[in-house]
Amino acid sequence: MENSVPLHTCHVQYFNLLFNRSHAFFHSTAIAFLIYYRTSFLSLEAKTRPPIIPWLLLFASELLLTFSWLLNLSYRWRPVSRKVFPERLPGDDELPAIDVFICTADPDKEPTLGVMNTVLSSMALDYPPEKLHVYLSDDGGSPLTLKGMREAWSFARWWLPFCRKYGVKTRCPQAYFMGTDEDDDHGSSEFAEERKNIKEKYEQMKEAIMQAKENSKLSGPSCHGSRDHPPVIEVIEDYPTRNESPTKMPLLVYVSREKRPSHPHHFKAGALNVLLRVSAIVSNSPYILMLDCDMYCNDPSSAKQAMCFHFDPKLSSSLALVQFPQKFYNINNNDTYDSQLRSIFSVGWFGLDGVRGPILSGTNVYIKREALCGKLIPEGINLEEVKNTFGPSNVFIKSLVEEHKPNLMINDINSSGTLKQEAIVLASCAYEDQTQWGEKARFRYHSVVEDYFTGFMLHCKGWRSVYLSPSRPQFLGTGVTNLNDLLVQGTRWGSGLVEVGISRFCPLIYGPQQGLPLLQSMAYAELAFFPILYCLSLWCFATIPQLCLLNGIPLYPEVSSPYFSVFLLTFLSGLFKHLHEVLMDGRTIQTWRNEQRTWMIKSVTAHLYGSLDAIMKKVGLREASFIPTSKFMDGEQLKTYTKGLIDFQASTMLISPLVTLAILNVVSLAGGIIRMMVVGDWRKMLGQVLLSCYILVINYAVIEGMLIRRDKGRIPSHITLLSAIFAVMFLLVGSLILIMF
Repeated sequence: MENSVPLHTCHVQYFNLLFNRSHAFFHSTAIAFLIYYRTSFLSLEAKTRPPIIPWLLLFASELLLTFSWLLNLSYRWRPVSRKVFPERLPGDDELPAIDVFICTADPDKEPTLGVMNTVLSSMALDYPPEKLHVYLSDDGGSPLTLKGMREAWSFARWWLPFCRKYGVKTRCPQAYFMGTDEDDDHGSSEFAEERKNIKEKYEQMKEAIMQAKENSKLSGPSCHGSRDHPPVIEVIEDYPTRNESPTKMPLLVYVSREKRPSHPHHFKAGALNVLLRVSAIVSNSPYILMLDCDMYCNDPSSAKQAMCFHFDPKLSSSLALVQFPQKFYNINNNDTYDSQLRSIFSVGWFGLDGVRGPILSGTNVYIKREALCGKLIPEGINLEEVKNTFGPSNVFIKSLVEEHKPNLMINDINSSGTLKQEAIVLASCAYEDQTQWGEKARFRYHSVVEDYFTGFMLHCKGWRSVYLSPSRPQFLGTGVTNLNDLLVQGTRWGSGLVEVGISRFCPLIYGPQQGLPLLQSMAYAELAFFPILYCLSLWCFATIPQLCLLNGIPLYPEVSSPYFSVFLLTFLSGLFKHLHEVLMDGRTIQTWRNEQRTWMIKSVTAHLYGSLDAIMKKVGLREASFIPTSKFMDGEQLKTYTKGLIDFQASTMLISPLVTLAILNVVSLAGGIIRMMVVGDWRKMLGQVLLSCYILVINYAVIEGMLIRRDKGRIPSHITLLSAIFAVMFLLVGSLILIMF
């Protein structure tokens, strides 16, 4: 389609570009001097130099961080920002259809009411309702979720007309009735009456869902478990056809794929592929909106904003997806756990948009079906070869043929008709046997971070993506608000990312082989390797200098040496660059400190376990697993989080490494300072003292959790005792090894 005026604009952020490149030049120069100092150590005589093992370990850690920093430059090399003009789009009759994919897995961790609010907000998008089709994948096969879908449909018949009539922007009912914003500024008694009536109906829906939940508890567990249940597909509809409904409504479909213990189900990627197949024989829309079950549509115009890129004739043929940022409504002012992932969505994705586009982020993305399923298959091609890839369903194969029209025969889908039976087959766990689903196309199965890996393969095939971050968040969700969920989530992500990094799809090798630009390959490699790079380097920085401080072994230059300034400038350069980005994003110094602390905590815990998990899966000692994070928060946890305190109610395995390192640094710092006062060699040891002080200041919350706090979220005394034993054992054994060598 040709337009006399552009549908979108793209502007290079020249200030950030110049600042980032200038800092990169300065920082790389300092690193070059640092490396020269470390390598010159090897030329010293053995009698005049300290023990070589701790020196080499520290040097290796510095090289690992340098490598990670070099890869990270790809996010900051050419940042751009975009603006769209949806009012310039053609009329509704020319807009393409959209399928919405929402995935849920566990009603105990993902409250049904919250999931239904996401469903309702997507149904209420400012888009022609006859071109909008909403699919919910229920991987738990829960009758409660199906009941919630029916209740949501009944409420939607009142909610959607109300939103359209009054131009409501916040179309998530829960958020709308909790907020007081411009949506309530209509000043008419008619509006007030209708709003009151709609709220009553929402409360009725809420009560019906809560009652169904109580009934399910009283009736006991279902005869089918969340990992063992037959396929269920149902179009939620009160009328034989949507045209008979007095209100124009989007299509709403419930899909619960078959799951059996004997068949791999491939977690979220498997659920998305089932939705891809089922939707293809029902609506077959050319574009798909992917949403997490807790990520509701906060602005109804997101679909039209995305279409501003897909309608661009210069961009559309190569554009796979339009990515929106993930933002969360339940995060406190200083983001205690860095749940907003600020460095990714406020910095990194802007930089990648200036290369070939951001990485697929799993939710809040409008993706082209053709990018997932390949080019349309022309009629007359040998179907046997196609079936080897897509499976035996002739109906699904037909959906891939040019000029195929979608099938919206709701009676046939909800009855035992042919289309219903075909949908059941497509949702069966055995359908993908002897096919290439999850391998050469569609959502990829190689890693539990299916979004990252699928996006990587799309970019390798020549597709590109764009990033749009409007001032009003298009989507809002719930972020992690306790340490246990943060570390469980971080372990899962770390495992999936490292799994790709150590495979034949290593971005630094596979990417360039497939023609991926160097900066794009570097960005994917940074994500693939950062868990293991940070894990190894930070464990070394938190133990080796401290052990040597206690034993009087200098690992940094004397204060009088010019190289001491080099180390200090390199360290401060990294800190101030991070602080600058946080402040430029409108955040606080406390936010900066929280991000530093979260980085350290995740590096020595979640990244450690995630990297080990990936290596064990690589050598066949472990199978992949997926644990969804909980969206519930009890009153005590909420109180702790609101105060900005860390909730240390987590497993011993997750907490003990963190506490062990804190105790080790306290003991080493105290012992090292006492030794310095006696011996008088503070000029040689000041670098190690400053490093321990920095670690303890940033992680003061851990010390507070051990010694000061008395609330429920404190560090349990048995973990403190166990960690103290580990710390003392490390110092004793380490000191003996240093004496021997």
